Amino acid sequence: MATIHLSLNMARRLHLAAQGLLNAPRRLARPEDLLAAIHRMALLQIDSINVVARSPYLVLFSRIGPYPTTWLDACLERGELYEYWAHEACFVPIEDYGLLRHRMLDPSGMGWKDPQNWLEQHRDEVTALLQHVEHHGPVRAADFARAPGKSNGWWDWKPEKKHLEALFTQGHLMVARRHQFQRVYDLRDRVLPHWDDARDLPSKQQVTERLLERSCRALGIVKASWVADYYRQGRADYAAALAQLADAGVLIPARVEGWTAQTYVHHSLGAQIQLAEEGRLHAGATRILSPFDPVVWDRRRVAELFDFDYRIECYTPAAQRRFGYFVLPILSRGRLVGRLDAKAHRAQGIFEIKALYLEPGVRVSQRLGDDLSRALQALANWHGTAQLTFSAQASAIASALGLAREAPSLPKLL
Repeated sequence: MATIHLSLNMARRLHLAAQGLLNAPRRLARPEDLLAAIHRMALLQIDSINVVARSPYLVLFSRIGPYPTTWLDACLERGELYEYWAHEACFVPIEDYGLLRHRMLDPSGMGWKDPQNWLEQHRDEVTALLQHVEHHGPVRAADFARAPGKSNGWWDWKPEKKHLEALFTQGHLMVARRHQFQRVYDLRDRVLPHWDDARDLPSKQQVTERLLERSCRALGIVKASWVADYYRQGRADYAAALAQLADAGVLIPARVEGWTAQTYVHHSLGAQIQLAEEGRLHAGATRILSPFDPVVWDRRRVAELFDFDYRIECYTPAAQRRFGYFVLPILSRGRLVGRLDAKAHRAQGIFEIKALYLEPGVRVSQRLGDDLSRALQALANWHGTAQLTFSAQASAIASALGLAREAPSLPKLL
């Protein structure tokens, strides 16, 4: 098979094409677009921080534009998605249930997520809780009162929450739906009544192969050092496995200008590959990304592909943060050009840019200003916080880009 030759810019654009981020959508989103976007990414990571829209909703907005967040909730409740540990906690297409089922049956390789010790220490209480769900129906952790005393934070869970999570990790319970973003747990047999391990479970070898292929398809362009991170597969040398996929026609060998490592492009990008080889694959989208977007999941990958050093800082003590609490990467026309720290003040209708940074070498221009202005205003409008404001730190760059101006009030879609 002939090797294709790509510039770094074209390699970036192939990755963005695979992720659905190359160009802006040409029409308003429809419900089916949301599920298609998740299938394209293979995984949609879940995080509950809501200083702006919670990450899964924001990742989808970056790809399909304004939409009601109830569409995602409805997909889960209809059984088109399920939740489990994939990259981290993720929404996953229900068709891929079998690809993570082995982790449920034997979570011993999942590190701190392995609930076995907890289950052994609390077997009677866990059994009683499982029986409660069986006889009385779905439950939330909020249905159980916390013992007197103050919580010490997110991970200071009450026992019932830990019981529910242990049963979820072992696959006895599934998330049937979410209520105000809280998990509602029910028996697997009720959520997924037609699944039969004896009949439907693929072998571990088949799972490894399918997860690898899905990782390559979602990334679009891959090196052997990149593929394990997507589904948190075990560390290994994947060079031979990628070569086998190339022999099977699933991957196309590529050489990227400036890289020495063997690289591949997924065959599903056939039309885009031809344009990229000719230098005619164009990137037009400007989007504000979630810190938990697949594009920035892997710090090494995003550094190699986009020359962008990105670290999630919301779990870092405030005094040690470089850029802010919930810093959103700025994608513009195929490049990661900067980052901003934002907060949606929903009651006041204000979208605050607390900090704004451009990457070294990014030139302040009218086109960048216009692109970023439209992207920020669309994001603010979608939140129902149509008035953009800029902190003192952000105002200088905002003024240079022509961003600091009054915004019209538009309907809230969230």
